[in-house]
Amino acid sequence: MKVRKMATVTLLGMSACTLAACGNNNSQASSGKTSLNLMETDVVSSLDTSVTASIPQWDTLVQTMAGLYRSDKNDQPVPAVATSYHKSSDGKTYTFNLRHNAKWSNGDTVTAQDFVTAWRKGVSPKAMSGYNYIFSNIKNADQISQGKKAVSSLGVKAVGKYKLVVQLENPEPTFIDKMVMPAFYPQNTRLVKKYDAKYGTAAKYTAFDGAFKVTKWTNTSEKWTAVKNPYYYAKSAVKLQKLNYQVVKDSNTAHQLFQQGSSDDAVVSGTTAQGLQNNKNLYHLYRSGNNFVNLNMAKGAVLANKQLRQALYLAVNRTQLSKKVLADGSKPSYTFSAPNAAKDPASGKDFAAAAQPKETYSVAKAKKLWQAGLKQLGKSKVELTLVASDTTTDKNVSEFLQSQLESKLPGLKVTVKNLPSKSAYNLVANGKYDLYLSLWLNDYADPYSELQTLEKTNSHNYGKYTSAAYNNELRQVRKNAATRSVYFSHLLKAQEQMNQDYPVLPLYTMVEDHLVNSNLKGVLWHKVGMVDYTRAYFK
Repeated sequence: MKVRKMATVTLLGMSACTLAACGNNNSQASSGKTSLNLMETDVVSSLDTSVTASIPQWDTLVQTMAGLYRSDKNDQPVPAVATSYHKSSDGKTYTFNLRHNAKWSNGDTVTAQDFVTAWRKGVSPKAMSGYNYIFSNIKNADQISQGKKAVSSLGVKAVGKYKLVVQLENPEPTFIDKMVMPAFYPQNTRLVKKYDAKYGTAAKYTAFDGAFKVTKWTNTSEKWTAVKNPYYYAKSAVKLQKLNYQVVKDSNTAHQLFQQGSSDDAVVSGTTAQGLQNNKNLYHLYRSGNNFVNLNMAKGAVLANKQLRQALYLAVNRTQLSKKVLADGSKPSYTFSAPNAAKDPASGKDFAAAAQPKETYSVAKAKKLWQAGLKQLGKSKVELTLVASDTTTDKNVSEFLQSQLESKLPGLKVTVKNLPSKSAYNLVANGKYDLYLSLWLNDYADPYSELQTLEKTNSHNYGKYTSAAYNNELRQVRKNAATRSVYFSHLLKAQEQMNQDYPVLPLYTMVEDHLVNSNLKGVLWHKVGMVDYTRAYFK
């Protein structure tokens, strides 16, 4: 998932006591309380997963919706609305049996048709979430997204109220892993028909089948609440009565709210996080995501030259970046595949470690490659434009990259453009960049989640990476991988091909620094997907 970073502000004259977090929020006063105060970095513009796909939206949906499966404490899928499933001998048909006691927050029964309704909306060419591709491999999904077939032809059907049958075009060993994603959550069919485009735009136009139900929310709200859902099938496991959300875009403000006891889980970043590394309430959540530089490889672009791209990769001291510049618990990253997604069945290693190239930093080799690349282009110097957001963290990383590359690669000038996220994205979408500071958070426990974003036809392939070998390995993942071992062997070959082509510059792994109320227990800190508070409680 493409993630928007929290804006951070450096305050000159900030007191040493504030920066070092003197004192803590009143944890004793929170003992036994039943309301949890949370923050988001932006508004939830819709609760309809076919309309948008954002971190605030998915955060909220994980607490308020139930799909076929949910993630357990080990990021493994366990039954939710589905009680079991049967897979056909050819691996292409899944039959899900749904629980009979799952209900919507308005009392309606959750039926198989509710999943059909939601999935058809999600795969439709009219869907604006950008997640049509996640349904790929379900029968006819790609043709539907391209407008070549009707949404009714999607390979998913309801057999009575409590049986959902899904037909795939090819066996997919990790299909169940994807079922934890909000993109596959159901939608109340009756309300979708009744409200049409209004569905998901306000609490009164939406129903929820999860642990909580959203109240007092519209798509412009900067504060909203979610209260315990009395119709939730597992309501006895839910200890909290209410979740209180507010939008907090500034890291220092998040810290202050935590100090005041107004936030029980405050996400901090940048200089604020750096000053809190020894705070006893700080929790490092290492997400399965990478911060990286996307390279513009379009025809005629300077970085269409492979030797220049390899030189850039080898010139960056990622250890210095993570330890000295970020200093927030971030770790160096050397592959596009992020850690914590899955283990490689062949080696037993984390997939990212199994796929890591042997050579990751060499200034001497970088200089030789750079000069060779310039010679191939008939140039003695080049200027590259680095586009990034205007958050403090991205500004600091941009400045670091500019210094690293200009000082180590003779003849290179890097022009940095730090812009609001939307403006930065518009430049990138129109190909008006050379380097783009970006990040990706895995949607489910599978390296394919991110590797597919650099496939030739994927909408996230901004840099126009077009390796035939890479595309073929991903094609084999989809069409000729009946077992996990074969599936992951093709993923590994795809990453190894990327290691030879350098379409991106991995920088550091995604870490979230959370200030957490010491009495808050039972939170599922997922490395893949969203944090789950549905079983949380105060000690």
